[in-house]
Amino acid sequence: MLLDQNNELLGAAIASDGQWRFPPSGEVPDRFIQAALIFEDRRFYQHPGVDPLALIRAVKQNLLAGKKVSGASTITMQVIRLSRAGRPRSLIEKIMEMMLALRLETRNSKAEILSFYAAHAPFGGNVVGIEAAAWRFFGHAPRELTWAEAAVLAVLPNSPALIHPGKNQHLLLQKRNRLLKRLRDKGRIDALTCSLAMQEPLPSWGSPIPNLAPHLLERIKTKKELTGKTGLDRFRLKTTLSKDIQIPANEVLLKHHLRLRQNHIENAAALILEVKTGNVLAYIGNIMKSNDRKHGNYVDIITAGRSTGSILKPILFAGMLDSGEILPTTLFPDIPTRLGGFAPQNFAKTYQGAVSASTALIRSLNVPAVRMLQSYGVGRFCSLLKSVGMTTLNRKADEYGLSLILGGAEGSLWEITGIYAGLARLAMSQTTDPQDRAFFPPTFIPLSMDTGSNQLPDRIKSAPIAPAASWLTLDTISELIRPEEEGDWRSFKSSARIAWKTGTSYGFRDGWAVGVTPQYAIGVWVGNADGEGRPGLTGVHAAAPILFDLFRLLGDQQWFYGKPRSLVSAEVCVQSGHRAGRECNETKSILVPAAGRNSPGCPYCRIIHCDKDQQYRLHSKCSRIADMQSIKWFVLPPALEWYYRKCHSDYKPLPPFRTDCLAALPSANIASMCLLYPSRNRLIYVPMELGGNRGRTVFQAAHRDLRTAIHWHLDENYIGTTKEIHNMALMPSPGLHTLTLVDENGERLVKKFTVLEKE
Repeated sequence: MLLDQNNELLGAAIASDGQWRFPPSGEVPDRFIQAALIFEDRRFYQHPGVDPLALIRAVKQNLLAGKKVSGASTITMQVIRLSRAGRPRSLIEKIMEMMLALRLETRNSKAEILSFYAAHAPFGGNVVGIEAAAWRFFGHAPRELTWAEAAVLAVLPNSPALIHPGKNQHLLLQKRNRLLKRLRDKGRIDALTCSLAMQEPLPSWGSPIPNLAPHLLERIKTKKELTGKTGLDRFRLKTTLSKDIQIPANEVLLKHHLRLRQNHIENAAALILEVKTGNVLAYIGNIMKSNDRKHGNYVDIITAGRSTGSILKPILFAGMLDSGEILPTTLFPDIPTRLGGFAPQNFAKTYQGAVSASTALIRSLNVPAVRMLQSYGVGRFCSLLKSVGMTTLNRKADEYGLSLILGGAEGSLWEITGIYAGLARLAMSQTTDPQDRAFFPPTFIPLSMDTGSNQLPDRIKSAPIAPAASWLTLDTISELIRPEEEGDWRSFKSSARIAWKTGTSYGFRDGWAVGVTPQYAIGVWVGNADGEGRPGLTGVHAAAPILFDLFRLLGDQQWFYGKPRSLVSAEVCVQSGHRAGRECNETKSILVPAAGRNSPGCPYCRIIHCDKDQQYRLHSKCSRIADMQSIKWFVLPPALEWYYRKCHSDYKPLPPFRTDCLAALPSANIASMCLLYPSRNRLIYVPMELGGNRGRTVFQAAHRDLRTAIHWHLDENYIGTTKEIHNMALMPSPGLHTLTLVDENGERLVKKFTVLEKE
């Protein structure tokens, strides 16, 4: 039996013997007590367990009738009979019941005996106990019984096999109405109440018992440390869930399911947590469709391992901030990249040359994320994920590789939502001690956080990330543009500030959306339980709308009331975002974790020498020092610059050297061109065409000056010249080759590569 935090029924499982039997609650509604006592045992409070007057009356009536027409069992004796079920009915057994009834009265109060009776009395069919009967027959809790309903339940235990809802309804109606009249005659109810109660229709058989959290119910049934060997038929579990949140949350998912199923997306799950305690407020393991087992709606997705997509990127961002390896503004390359056999691509398949770490996170760019992970280390990132509560990483780090940050590992909605809640708990901390707030898994079992660590030895973990890094991470991802909305969503008063992130797995199989505020953490997964991918199944379009609808039903949200005291001020280069160096032309102050003050300095700003008009670069071998001026210049490597200048019209490329300075260039010079593909000493494969002939591979280069021509040579043989767009389709034979690029100014670039055989 599953209850919410206010003891409201969320669901129940049928007992192992096929009976609907709820664990005793100790509470019996007064209306049922009065009706049962009038019908079964009017002198219950006067006799010691056996009613002598009832015995005399029963003997007299049975002798006159020549057969048994009346019994003398008290409610206490019926409790004893229920406890000795299966024994044959005989005079000796009757005497034994009377003796045990007398003993029961000496050991228990009248209220306890009534509670025993109400909890174990048969009410017809496979229904045992008043609570199960109230829900099965009337669809509500016993405390909400009307007088007519209480009278029905009072008469059912008398002969449950012969008369119950759905069987001999006319006899049940007569018995109920007779009891109502007796209640009226005894002054328990007035004439109007009696008349109205007699007009109420009898219940039909089998009202559905609430089934608001079926996947959680099934999870608990199979979790023996909670239920014991007997299962839920003798277990009343009060959870942290809120029925007032669970019901509308179910409705939100069902509403979106109607939209998603048009694209054959059949499954969705959601988890709502209270950030401070980690308590689960709503648990929707899947779309609830009782008649549909074809699409795996019985699968609890909340605990299932699914490809994480980009949902782990904020954890990497926070880890690198905390260690001082990056600042939010630090530039990372965003260009076509190949690392071994791994060639990550951005979702839009476009590149910006270089983007700040925060921009890469906000836009969920894959290439910068992979390069960040390469810098941080896969093994180190795995350790970080495990330390914040991710238990699904059961392989070696090198088996995941750099794809880990793009969904190369599996995670559960349960753990990932809990991790985001941990980030929010840390962000609320005003101390510098990471032990002050902790990452711990969610719970649906009420636990007091004030009872000391002895009660929660396995639940509390120290925080591997400091509050400052966590706050900056959540502040960054609160800037994401919401689905179907423009960037000015913040101007609407009703729009709460939410830190959120989406993720989409390879092949469009999993759509994630996780969001947090200081009050709540919500995780949403959308997809197909069998792993079938669907076009358009992305986190931002499939899962995020559900996320924000769930936040709306929770009411107004407040953002973090202050910044962690461990944040410090640091000077950074305006153009590169790195810690400012002496060669940076413009700087600004930002808040960073303390370790950020030791982050790498700006690698892109340098001092160049040029003429007074800044049209040409000069050096001392071709110009007088008096004719040169020194200028601080933001210089990106050629590969980054090629893409960066397309997105940044304000970017100023390096001026070319004056013609008379080219012949006497110093040995230490800034490279003007680079090879985009293949990079480094690469192994490449030239594809075969349909006819069986070897195809061609497009080699790509970039030059700072778009007007400059590049002459291409393969193995010292001239093969062509390109200008502006430097792409060359080549058909090299298998083996080692040397590619030489020479621009019209004489600058050379030499790269070796190996072409693999067909096999």
